Amino acid sequence: MAKKRIAILFGGTSPEHDISCMSAWFLLRNMPAKYETVCIGITRKGRMLYYPGDVDGIRSGAWESYPDSCSCIFSTDDSKTGIYKLMNDGSASYLGLDCVFPVLYGKRGEDGKFQGILECSGIPFVGAGACTSALCMDKGFAHMILTASGIKMSRYITVRRDERLDIPSLVKQIQYSFGFPVYVKPACSNTAGGVFHASCPEDLERAVKMAFVHDNKVLIKEAIHGRQIKCGLIGNDLSNLEVSPLGEICFDPSFVPRTAYESAPQQLQIPADLSDEAADAIRRAALRAFDAVECAGVASIDFFLTEDGQVYLNQFNTVPGYSSVSIFPRLWEAAGVSMPELIDRLIQLAFEKSDVEY
Repeated sequence: MAKKRIAILFGGTSPEHDISCMSAWFLLRNMPAKYETVCIGITRKGRMLYYPGDVDGIRSGAWESYPDSCSCIFSTDDSKTGIYKLMNDGSASYLGLDCVFPVLYGKRGEDGKFQGILECSGIPFVGAGACTSALCMDKGFAHMILTASGIKMSRYITVRRDERLDIPSLVKQIQYSFGFPVYVKPACSNTAGGVFHASCPEDLERAVKMAFVHDNKVLIKEAIHGRQIKCGLIGNDLSNLEVSPLGEICFDPSFVPRTAYESAPQQLQIPADLSDEAADAIRRAALRAFDAVECAGVASIDFFLTEDGQVYLNQFNTVPGYSSVSIFPRLWEAAGVSMPELIDRLIQLAFEKSDVEY
């Protein structure tokens, strides 16, 4: 039997380009031998390339200038589920694909745009579809759907760039609704550098304007103080959905910063030291959230657990990281699921979701 051909789709135009390349490299190094792999990278300027070179070229960045790389496009012809390589002599060469494993992050990556292209191509792919991806990328829409499903999340106020920025009115609204401090986040960006803290009214205007650099819509969110709990999910629906062991982001209490901008290094503790009641509440919230947004294949969810035992969902990610230091594979490793086995299960779920024989 011929090997199934799996395309790893990586790179992209978002600030998380390098992280995406590291995830692709890690996936390829751990890909089960029963699969044939194809590398499709997107440059920072948005050019999509078929890359036939060595896997290490993805980690080093050499793939973009590799002499045998060529432009490629996805076919939307149902009889041609694959890509067309656009050769230097002006001809096109078709390459069939059995599945695509996207590890694109941020805008034009996990926001539904490429998921829509893949849905039109008819090729099975790992992860959520276009609608769910777009919904979860936009934190405002995700808040509305998840809170309507009974999941606790921080309160927030939405501000748009095309509206007059009335800071005094915003301050009054914040003080009435939930008070300072607050976090100011671009609605459609997963870049950590795009999250700004406003500890008092005087900090708010700068934080909002800085967030507008990343997006046209900004969320001013209530600051929830609690333990940071991580979990991963794999499956296509509640009938086969699995939740990983829970992990906790911990900080070294003995750390002494040398500057005002230096923070304590993070450590991931697996399993998190939680009571059975708290762990069950987090798992139930994770399952409910996955079902509410009609996710598929895979998800990584961040929670806050407050001192009084309340569980708040912080962020729902449809495309986890897959590098050697990424939280998602480490959570599953703690459950006894090796990286090759995890990759295989995600690919099988992609075939199952697309209802094709595998």
